[in-house]
Amino acid sequence: MPANNVGGGQRSWRIGASVIRHHADLQGWYNLPISPVQGTPIMIRFPYGISDFHRIRTENHLYLDRTAHIAELEEAGQQLIFLRPRRFGKSLLLSTLANYYDVNTAPEFEVLFGDLAVGRQPTPERNRYLILRWDFSKVSSQGNIGQIKQSLFHHINRVAEGFYSRYAAVVAPGTVFENDALATFEALLNAVTGSGHQVYLLIDEYDNFANEVLVHDVRDTNRYHDLLEGEGILKTLFKVIKGSASEGKIARVFITGVSPLVLSDVTSGYNVATNVYFDPRFNQLCGVTQAEVTDLMTQVLCGCGQDAAQLPILLDTIKQFYNGYRFCGKADKALLYNPTLCFYFLRHYQRECTTPRQMLDANLAMDAGRIRYIATLPAGAAVIEQILDEQNPVSLDYLEDRFGVEKLHDLQTDPRYMVSLLYFFGVLTITAIGELGELELGVPNRVIHSLYLEELRREMLPNPQDQQAVAALAKRFYQTAELQPLADYLETTCFAAFSNRDYAWSNELTIKTAFMTLLFNDIYYLMDSEAAVQRRYTDLLMIVRSGMRQHQTLKDFVLEFKYLSLGDVGMSGGQVRQQSREALAQLPVVQVALQAAQAQLRAYRQVLDAKYQEPQRLYCIAVVALGFERLVWQTV
Repeated sequence: MPANNVGGGQRSWRIGASVIRHHADLQGWYNLPISPVQGTPIMIRFPYGISDFHRIRTENHLYLDRTAHIAELEEAGQQLIFLRPRRFGKSLLLSTLANYYDVNTAPEFEVLFGDLAVGRQPTPERNRYLILRWDFSKVSSQGNIGQIKQSLFHHINRVAEGFYSRYAAVVAPGTVFENDALATFEALLNAVTGSGHQVYLLIDEYDNFANEVLVHDVRDTNRYHDLLEGEGILKTLFKVIKGSASEGKIARVFITGVSPLVLSDVTSGYNVATNVYFDPRFNQLCGVTQAEVTDLMTQVLCGCGQDAAQLPILLDTIKQFYNGYRFCGKADKALLYNPTLCFYFLRHYQRECTTPRQMLDANLAMDAGRIRYIATLPAGAAVIEQILDEQNPVSLDYLEDRFGVEKLHDLQTDPRYMVSLLYFFGVLTITAIGELGELELGVPNRVIHSLYLEELRREMLPNPQDQQAVAALAKRFYQTAELQPLADYLETTCFAAFSNRDYAWSNELTIKTAFMTLLFNDIYYLMDSEAAVQRRYTDLLMIVRSGMRQHQTLKDFVLEFKYLSLGDVGMSGGQVRQQSREALAQLPVVQVALQAAQAQLRAYRQVLDAKYQEPQRLYCIAVVALGFERLVWQTV
């Protein structure tokens, strides 16, 4: 979706199997879709948390049509591997393929696909196969290798039972071996061969339980080794898949996952699959486009009876928090939105006619564990800090995708491997392509940025009582613009934790990151580091969110940071600590730094006052750090 444009500037949208239309003219006015009942607006049924294609289409939920890619997937190969981050619609994609190829859904083809792209141009393979679908997210990663193996066997066996029941009319039941699911699988394929049909095997989240084992065993990788090295159960399973496909018992295989962590190990026994996750043709196979978000937000806004003038503000909010993903190395391919987060926002706005108080959906909270895994590795903290330096983006000649057991040491020590893995986890994305074709990577959006900051806050303030104390200081600052209590805390608690070696690489970024970590609050603020203001870049911009601007006590802030080493100041750490802030502020070198920051802030203020029309609300603060010892500041 969207459907083909029709005359008069109309665009049709498919909701389930029905079609609604709205009209948009050049001035941005929209005619509200009207339902057959009393002229009331049509309520979009967002498929939030629903990945069942049949249910979406038959229960009148919104469906974003990606079926034009089905023919391309058929051409790409018979055994495909497709990777995307969590909550990006991989399970819905598999459900779509299952319904399209299943012999049992042939009578419903027109209902399910008739008005979709593939319904208008179906491929010869439609409704040809018996569908066998495994979902490895249902396999427990808890316990020892024997217990994980038993959970995997249990899942394969239960799926086999369901398969025999679903296809009882064409396949005679085979034997289910409780202690040997590989034998169950082979018996099932033999039974299918006798029926004259072929199997289409769909595997969802193939790497889920293996990833969980790795991420939760940071200090001990023995379970991960046992699971994958040698003739581990996963490698053996994929050898059976390979052999069965070569014998014609399996016609097609489509595998989804998050990362290639497990690929190197299982594909040594299954080296016939085609990786399509970096193929530019499939960049938009999962995710939501800008045009789709714009049309959906327009309809939701109209349904609330609100002024269309709010649309640009809302679209900017959604874009900052949820956009930013690119899944190929071509800069001309559009950035995509996370569908789960988009539907979370749009569904809330449709119901409440205001933005959600919390922009981070709890469904994404698990991704913090991926960042935490990297942060706990020996060089991980430095990688996280480099990622947060927007002025010097991370650059790689290519993404590492060989993460076999033999590469675990590299993964835990080589920043290149860590950055690549963070890309596959969806907490980094390709932001640009360099002059020599190198990939520049950055944080996709504010939601993911918040996960990095929360991890830094957890490292900086491991004690919950400290976290509560800082939250209270930050809340006071939001309402009073008084920096002294927060500065005192930084000097006495946070700076004291930095070791002497930190002086070797300390700079404005270090100080800015400390402030961002302590002040971050996405309920109240749009926090932006290196925000572009009239071709210049602010160090830290904090603007009260549109849905919170009615709370007049909340201030807007722009902070500019300068860093002076102890050598610049000409004092030892002890001498600096003994001086009052007033005395330190009068030092010539500090005066120069303050004046430079103030000049930048005055330029920013003119632009921001004109944009937000609340000059009394905006506080511009110049902050100078003297090593990791003291802070001085002035408000412009």
